[in-house]
Amino acid sequence: MTAAEVTRAPGRALDRARELFPGLVSAVTVALAAKFISEHYGAPVMLMALLLGMAFTFLAEPGTTTAQGVEFASKKVLRFGVALLGLGITVQQIAAAGLPVVGITLGGVALTIGAGIGLARVFGRTLPFGLLTGGAVAICGASAALAISSVLPKDDPSRERDTVFTVIAVTALSTIAMIVYPMIGAALGLSDQAMGVFFGATIHDVAQVVGAGYSVSDEAGATATFVKLLRVALLVPVVVTLSLYFARHPGASQGGKLPIPFFVLGFAALVLIGSTDLIPAAVTATLLDLSRWCLITAIAALGMKTSLRKLAEVGPRAIAMVCGLTALLAGFALAAILLLHI
Repeated sequence: MTAAEVTRAPGRALDRARELFPGLVSAVTVALAAKFISEHYGAPVMLMALLLGMAFTFLAEPGTTTAQGVEFASKKVLRFGVALLGLGITVQQIAAAGLPVVGITLGGVALTIGAGIGLARVFGRTLPFGLLTGGAVAICGASAALAISSVLPKDDPSRERDTVFTVIAVTALSTIAMIVYPMIGAALGLSDQAMGVFFGATIHDVAQVVGAGYSVSDEAGATATFVKLLRVALLVPVVVTLSLYFARHPGASQGGKLPIPFFVLGFAALVLIGSTDLIPAAVTATLLDLSRWCLITAIAALGMKTSLRKLAEVGPRAIAMVCGLTALLAGFALAAILLLHI
C-alpha cells in the first residue's frame, strides 16, 4: 500500500460510516422499541422486532439514505451476533445432542435436495431450478441460493431470475416460519430442546432460526443455532459436488471461490474457547448480551427488507414448489423428532 493510499484510507472509512449510519440507527431504534414492548407487555422481543421492522419497509428501498445501513445490519451485524452466540454453547452440549440430531439434519438436507430435483420434473422446471430451490430450502436460504447459483451453468438464461425468485421466496417463508413454527411446537407439546432441533433443522435463514429459538427460551435458541449451523456447514460439500457435476457443461462455473461463511468459523472457535472456561463469566455474559442486541437489530433490519408482495410476481408453480419443499422438510423433522423422542 502506497503512502497516498494509507492517507486516503481513513477518509474512505469515514465515508463508509456516514453511508451506513442512517440505516443502522433506524434498525437500532426499531430494536429498542421492540425491547421496550417486550419488557412492558411480555411479547417476544424477536417477534416484535420483526413485525415493527416490516412496518418500515420503505427504509430498505433502493436509493434511500437508509438502505445501505439496513442491508449492513441484516447481514454483517447478524453474522457478528451469531458468531458471539458460540460463547453460549459448549462442546459438552454438542456431544449431548447425539447422533439422532445429526441424523435428522443430514437426512433433511438430502431429502429436500432430492425432492427439489423430483419436483422440478413434475412442475416442468429445469434441473438447475430444482437444485437451486432444493438447496436453498435444505441448507441456509438466501445464502445457499446465491452460493449454488454461482456454480450453475452460466448459459442458462433463467438463472438470474430464478435466483432472485428463490431468495425472495425463502426469505418470506422463513419469516412466516419464524412466527408459525413456535405455535406448532407448542401445540405438539415439544420440549425446548425439541423445539430448537425443529427450528434449526427446518427454518431457512439463520436470523429467523435464531429469532424463533430465542422467542421460546435460551435453551431452544442455543439448540436451534447449533443445528442450523450444522446445516450451514453442509453448504461447502454441496457446492463442491454441484461444481464437479456441472464441470462438463460449457457454461459451468469453474475454479470459482467457494463461499464458506466466515461467521461459522467464528462461532465454532468461540464454542471451543467457551468450553475451556478461559473467559471470565462476567465477560461472557456481556458478550452474549451484545450478541442478543446484534440479533434483535438484525431481525429488525430483515423485517424492513421483507416484502411478501413480490411473491405474486412469479409463477404459481414455482411458489408451490418452494412451499412444498418447505412443508416436506418441516414434516420430516417433526416426524423424526416425535419418533426418536428428542
